[in-house]
Amino acid sequence: MPSPGSAQESAPTSRRSKITPERAQELYTAVLDLLRESGYDSLTMEGVASRTRCGKSTLYRQWGTKPELVVAALHGTRRTLFSDIDTGSLSGDLHEVARVVDAASGQDTALMHALSHAALQNPDLLCAMRSTLIEPAIAAFDAMVGRAVRRGEIDADNPAAEYVAAQMLGIMRARPLLEGRYTDHTFLTRFIECAVLPALGLPTPPPAPRRSGT
Repeated sequence: MPSPGSAQESAPTSRRSKITPERAQELYTAVLDLLRESGYDSLTMEGVASRTRCGKSTLYRQWGTKPELVVAALHGTRRTLFSDIDTGSLSGDLHEVARVVDAASGQDTALMHALSHAALQNPDLLCAMRSTLIEPAIAAFDAMVGRAVRRGEIDADNPAAEYVAAQMLGIMRARPLLEGRYTDHTFLTRFIECAVLPALGLPTPPPAPRRSGT
């Protein structure tokens, strides 16, 4: 007679399906879109099935529960918005981040908002959120700072250097709470030029000249 532990371990094996990798990506994308639109609590397997025209039984057979499906979607669609940025200067890198964030229309920020509360109640969900959304972004900012140190732009012992990731990610997360709006290019550029670069001792672009009559 199998022990409860062995039965539990074999459960994922019984969830085999004929879902192709391409179809899985469609399902994962739909899951994240629904999360952004209405939040974690409103996400249902029925809603995913309806959005993707997939049988609900297929979803349950493959992933078992909503948290497992969300974790799979996070890992399956993992993307690093900032990892390819390398303009040759830290200021240029951070300004490119502002452009990329604006182009992404706050998608990752919306997703973090949708998952934040639920993740605190679900360790697996929290781990997936950290590994797919937060840690890659931190690594990208740390890489930008590391290159700046090697280029001699900032000193290795600059006390502000270790807080660049926290500043950038923190303001993206905080603005919707403070002002009800996602961080756009204009706002993030001003934040970089007024808060991040001065803390690092880096020059900031001069303010744009005012038009006459304004």
